[in-house]
Amino acid sequence: MAIATPSNFDPVNEARKQWQSRWPEAATAMATATSIMRAQQIVLRAVDGVLKPFGLTFARFEALVLLSFTRSGQLPLGKMGERLMIHPTSVTNIVDRLVGDDLVERIPHPKDRRTILAKITPLGLSLIADATKAVNEIQFGVEGLSEGDQETIIALIGELRKSVGDYATTSH
Repeated sequence: MAIATPSNFDPVNEARKQWQSRWPEAATAMATATSIMRAQQIVLRAVDGVLKPFGLTFARFEALVLLSFTRSGQLPLGKMGERLMIHPTSVTNIVDRLVGDDLVERIPHPKDRRTILAKITPLGLSLIADATKAVNEIQFGVEGLSEGDQETIIALIGELRKSVGDYATTSH
C-alpha cells in the first residue's frame, strides 16, 4: 500500500543527520527506533484499512483470531491478555466491543466462578474467516518486503525483544 503523498526526502535520514551533529553516540539508535515506529504506523494503516469494512481494528482482529485458534473457541479474559500481550483493561474493552457486535459472548467458567470466558460466536467465526483472507491478501502490509527480508526483520526484532525480557528464551 503506497503512501498517498510521499515526502520528497527521507525524514528519518534527515533527523539522523541532525542527531549526528548534536548527539552522535545515539544517532543510529534514534534512526533505528524511529524507523521501527514509522514502519509500525505504515503496517497498521494498511491492516486497519482492509479490516475497516469488517468493522474491525487490528486489536479486535487479533482477539477474534486468538479465540478461533482455540479448540473450544473460548478463553479466560486473563489468558487473552497474556497471549495478546495487552493490559487487562484493554482486553475488557476489546471483548466489550466484540460482544456488542455479537462476535463474542461472555460465559461463566464451568469450574471457576471468578473467571469469565470470552467465546467466539458463529458470526465471529464467519467474519474472522473473511477478514483473515483480506489481511492475508495484503500480506499484513509488508508485501513490499521479500520473505528473506521479513525473516531478517523477525530475527532482529526478536533479539531486541529477547534482550528486554519480552519472552522466555527457552524453546518448547
